[in-house]
Amino acid sequence: MITVHHLETSRSQRVLWLLEELGLPYELRVHKRHPVTKLAPPELKKIHPLGKSPVITDGDQVVAESAAILEYLVEQHGAQASGDVAQLMTQPGTPEHHQRRFWMHYAEGSLMNWLVMKLVFMSIPSQPMPFFVRPIARELCKRVQKQLIDPNVNTSLAFIEDHLSRHTWFAGERITLADFQMSFAVSALMSRSDAVASHPHLKAYVQRMEARPAYQRALAQGGPVVMG
Repeated sequence: MITVHHLETSRSQRVLWLLEELGLPYELRVHKRHPVTKLAPPELKKIHPLGKSPVITDGDQVVAESAAILEYLVEQHGAQASGDVAQLMTQPGTPEHHQRRFWMHYAEGSLMNWLVMKLVFMSIPSQPMPFFVRPIARELCKRVQKQLIDPNVNTSLAFIEDHLSRHTWFAGERITLADFQMSFAVSALMSRSDAVASHPHLKAYVQRMEARPAYQRALAQGGPVVMG
């Protein structure tokens, strides 16, 4: 039995979606974030030394990191898949394979860095601090977002919008592991940028993703995808 250690509002939602698409049975163990720090609870370190989510166990195997988990599940259990999830890994040497590999790395290597920074600088002014410091913190965070974070987020928005104007899914015309890996980053992008409204192809992509029955089942199991 596959066990998913799922941290609320976290990247492990990707794993739940894939498991639902593959129709694999699994046990879900939900872990709550610390109410103040929003960090993962210490008991996750009993599963994996990093104490992060997602992490899964499959028999004696313990697998951490989103992309590694997604690839492991398809390699070990994907043979039974049918329909449009039958070839999630893509064939080496094809244009779809190159696109899948790029977006698998881009999600965490480029996009999430800025989205995490965005969340941090959005939340700092609401943290406990002396009242006379709060206006300074608010102005500093606003300036960092305007001059550094938002330009990079907007560059990513334009890049993704252009790509999705020419492709139905991230690797081409059918769904692949790239879409599962990008799903959390796309959801975070939608929640942290006011410019999303002017990107119709990205919005259409999200509607396609969220309309999939397996995605809906994963959402019902894991709860909201990103922090408010």
